[in-house]
Amino acid sequence: MVCVSRQDLGLLVLRVGTGAVLAAHGTQKLAGWFGGGGIQGTTAAMEAMGFHPPKHSAVAAGLGEAGGGVLLALGLATPAAGAAAAGAMAGAVAVHAPAGFFAQGGGYEYPAFLGFTAAAIGLTGPGRYSLDEVTCHVLDRPWVVALAFAGSALAAAAVVGKRAKGQADQAEEE
Repeated sequence: MVCVSRQDLGLLVLRVGTGAVLAAHGTQKLAGWFGGGGIQGTTAAMEAMGFHPPKHSAVAAGLGEAGGGVLLALGLATPAAGAAAAGAMAGAVAVHAPAGFFAQGGGYEYPAFLGFTAAAIGLTGPGRYSLDEVTCHVLDRPWVVALAFAGSALAAAAVVGKRAKGQADQAEEE
């Protein structure tokens, strides 16, 4: 008899739900699905928000969200998936931060929640009902967790820092 774990079922539901939301959000940027702008629209938006180079930023954000979301939902390479999605959401938080916390005022509540949830899943692990379990956690090792989150944090800090510097330089010119 197989013992069903409520914890593993809970992680499955959390992974699939969070991953699906992130994947849908990312495919808006990459493919224009679900009313999104696709690469062209997202590139224009990234430029308007001060991200440079804007097309690279659009692709990176879309891949972090869509790719991270799909991998989270599958429970495959869970640390890297969680780190990628959390890093992409850090960029979104930086954009929405001036509007305050709450989403109804344009704040960062929603991307922060998605980022924290993705990070928590990446750190906690996918549970037994995952492709990481099927592959004997070959992509879910402690060193992968450390490398993925360090790399994502450094990349997010660099991108957000570059954007902030560009905005400060632009404000000085005006």
